[in-house]
Amino acid sequence: QVQLVESGGGLVQAGGSLRLSCAAAGRTFSRYAMGWFRQAPGKEREFVSGISWSVSRPYYADSVKGRFTISRDNAKNTVYLQMNSLKPEDTAVYYCAAALNLPARWELSAMDYWGKGALVTVSP
Repeated sequence: QVQLVESGGGLVQAGGSLRLSCAAAGRTFSRYAMGWFRQAPGKEREFVSGISWSVSRPYYADSVKGRFTISRDNAKNTVYLQMNSLKPEDTAVYYCAAALNLPARWELSAMDYWGKGALVTVSP
């Protein structure tokens, strides 16, 4: 069992930056692939970024590639999402998720545990 708690959300102007953190409670955090998903108002939840547990290879949605950076600190049981050059269309609730197996495709059904989310609002 893994409990995930996101933090770092807030209001930022377009072009600004935010860093989200996801703290995990539970054993063997380092064995989980970790992902960030987001859900904008009226839209479905979508993949943003993921990271493997072994070599920490990152994965990104095309919409955030070059602007967002995912990282993890297994000693702190924490995964981060550094978000730069934010746009109003990045406004969403951001969810942290964990998967026992590295997903072949970063889909909602591939994730085993979810946090409750952190709201990110980007003003024009």
